[in-house]
Amino acid sequence: MDKRLDSLLAKQEELLTRKNESIENNGIFERYKYPVLTNEHIPLSWRYDFNKNNNKHMLERIGVNAVMNSGAIKWNGKYILMPRVEGYDRKSYFAIAESSNGIDNFRFWEYPVIIPETDNPDTNIYDMRLTAHEDGWIYGIFCSERKDSNAPKGNQSSAIAAAGIVRTKNMKNWERLPDLESQSQQRNVALHPEFVNGKYILYTRPQDSFIEAGNGGGIGWAEIDDITHAVIKEEKMIQHRVYHTISEAKIGEGPHPIKTDKGWLHLAHGVRYCAAGLRYVLYMYMTSLEDPTKVIAQPAGYFMAPEGMERVGDVSNVLFSNGWIFDPDGTVFIYYASSDTRMHVALSSTDRLIDYCINTPSDGFRSFKSVENIINLIDKNKKYLSEKR
Repeated sequence: MDKRLDSLLAKQEELLTRKNESIENNGIFERYKYPVLTNEHIPLSWRYDFNKNNNKHMLERIGVNAVMNSGAIKWNGKYILMPRVEGYDRKSYFAIAESSNGIDNFRFWEYPVIIPETDNPDTNIYDMRLTAHEDGWIYGIFCSERKDSNAPKGNQSSAIAAAGIVRTKNMKNWERLPDLESQSQQRNVALHPEFVNGKYILYTRPQDSFIEAGNGGGIGWAEIDDITHAVIKEEKMIQHRVYHTISEAKIGEGPHPIKTDKGWLHLAHGVRYCAAGLRYVLYMYMTSLEDPTKVIAQPAGYFMAPEGMERVGDVSNVLFSNGWIFDPDGTVFIYYASSDTRMHVALSSTDRLIDYCINTPSDGFRSFKSVENIINLIDKNKKYLSEKR
């Protein structure tokens, strides 16, 4: 047993101390070669019983299937990720991992996070979005899943999604607030980092059922009077699903937006139907500083899509992000999950992301318009090259 334990510890330490490497990029961002978190990053003490009398064969007792969909925040000079950890039992929970540079050497804290239950306990919790709000609290908003009590007898898959809300001031002790009250099911809810007209602002994603968007599925703007008893009275849709685009099936806000001198930068996911099922990609848009409900720029198509090994996993052909970190020097760390399996990082900057959003053509929603955009670019380049000569 001791020999096997020593081997497991050595192998994990090699993984935890591995240096990450920047790989070929498109100018907008740089991907990195290795995932920043996987199920193999989970501490061995969470998975194995080290007592020889109880586990003479050193068998894994509590398996971890995936580490994905992570909230992110800079805390005490460290890059903090709060991913969804999914066990072999299909239950998800939150844990915190930290790194000094944000691109490698992430290590989990000693214990997973305790999220208090409400009077109506969650069956499953996942996809935390973290926001350091100007009111002085760090808030976490996540999806709380419970079985649909109105499901037909024998139906063991119908569920109800709600937005759970917690807050903390030390990242260790989490206060559970009442779930968001809404007329529809809610997933992918994020908190705006500032008050607007004295109100808390939530980016919402109303949907008719647990899976299908139905008549909803856009990104909403909801003003909340009291975050300790959050109630949606009205939602203004600021993003809509559109036929034959990357977001025809569903869309949802990722992390809370980043404030720049040109506007608010937003990262979101779009979902479309294809022969292989649902394809999730990431896209970007910008909203006005004066009126954050007004979209001022939105490039056509996706910002990032799964590539290579990112396309393979528990739910293949998926990228999902609910966490990014903005450093004072303008560097943006984009944390994203691939195929509901592992976590990655990509690096960009506010300058590049603003340039991408403002100067990339918007979607004309027809093939003819797409060709027009290409011809306009060709003509611009011809003019530039002729003047250069």
